[in-house]
Amino acid sequence: MGREKEKEKPSEKALSLLRSRLSDPNFIFKPLSDSPDSNYSKLKFIISTSVTEACNNSILLLGPRGSGKVAVLELVLSDLLQQYPEVISVIRLNGLLHSDDNCALKRIGWQRGSIYFPIARMALKWASYHGGVGLICFPVSYPTILGVAWDSSICWPLAKRNTGRKLLDSYAWNINFCSQKWECGLAHKTIIFVLDEFDFFAQGKQRLLYSLLDAMQSVNSQSVVIGVSCRLDVDQLLEKRVRSRFSHRKLLFLSPSKEETERFMEHILSLPVDSSIPHNYTAEFNGRLKKIISDERFKELINTYLSFNFTIGHLVRFQAVSYMDLDVGFLSLENFKTALSSNQRQPKLECIRDCSILELYMLVCMKRLEVKEHNSYNFFSVMTEYKSIHDSSQTSDNYAANVCLRAFEHLLQRQLISFIDNKGHNQSVEFRPVKLLISSAELHQGLKSSHQCPAILLKLMDR
Repeated sequence: MGREKEKEKPSEKALSLLRSRLSDPNFIFKPLSDSPDSNYSKLKFIISTSVTEACNNSILLLGPRGSGKVAVLELVLSDLLQQYPEVISVIRLNGLLHSDDNCALKRIGWQRGSIYFPIARMALKWASYHGGVGLICFPVSYPTILGVAWDSSICWPLAKRNTGRKLLDSYAWNINFCSQKWECGLAHKTIIFVLDEFDFFAQGKQRLLYSLLDAMQSVNSQSVVIGVSCRLDVDQLLEKRVRSRFSHRKLLFLSPSKEETERFMEHILSLPVDSSIPHNYTAEFNGRLKKIISDERFKELINTYLSFNFTIGHLVRFQAVSYMDLDVGFLSLENFKTALSSNQRQPKLECIRDCSILELYMLVCMKRLEVKEHNSYNFFSVMTEYKSIHDSSQTSDNYAANVCLRAFEHLLQRQLISFIDNKGHNQSVEFRPVKLLISSAELHQGLKSSHQCPAILLKLMDR
């Protein structure tokens, strides 16, 4: 194995290193820690201030999916856990899984100590078979729950046999217990609640949000509530009682600028000098990469890519390293062009390329009807436009009505067109109104890329 590693090419080592970087969010967002104006620095300052000054805070991280909200948050939390290992406790909830209030509280209890709920349930079951009314007392030997050691003074009065289990399942009982334990047993710690998919928690009665934010008003509790959502208006979903207890701090994660994009690309793709890769290869690799990044053609490629994929997550998936030639051993501008073409694949355009000449005629006819401000059109309207094009241009592409109807049905199957509504199921296909599912730019680009497209159709689209 050692000999095989020695024989490994420098290009293979470089490719392996770059791929490991692309799958490591902590490395990708590490440059953000250098700037004091970055969201990383702002978020770290807010949380660290809450820890050091023993104050409560709530904050929302907002931005589109792939903008790095969770990655930056995890980077901040990992740094703070190393800095304050005995003071911080993190509880993570996801709105897709824990939007139910009781489910969320049980998940909180599980993360702080998974022994409590099974023991309490067994005790309730035992009590229900032995009279149903009495006290449940837990001995000192049980482990700590929610950070609090049990003693003989902790006990709960049970109601009747049938209500004992409902008591433990009730939201009021669970939140009252958790609040008491946070105040008396976790007063020396700062609890950080991370609520991913925050907009799902903002639905319904919002009892969990109210309970968490209301507990923050207590002097004995120290906590930070961090909501993560892709909805920029998520704070408008909060009830008045919840909004009044919220700190109204927001951090927006926007698309990177051109300078930030170039800095990210250079940070991710540059090889480290102090690695096992030969120094001469590393120097040449980094030199060629800087030339590519400074090239105007590369900047045009990145601008084109970011025009439809504008988040850092999409930028990371722009994996030009996958197309690097191991024999050459260096990245080239062609690798980025190939990566751009593979990421720009659009199924609608591929469907247009595979269309027959008649189907292309029908698509152009529908587009011309839309230009003429026809709000709705069916097969017969398209055929009328098709005949007018044929008569005015005197083309040889003349097809029978039954052949055109099969082409029309084929476009429906390809989902290039669709019916306007679900009404008229009893009507024939040729009588039901349809609409185009592609834009004028997509149709024009598809016609250009089609090898069998007649020249007359391109002229009609250019008019």
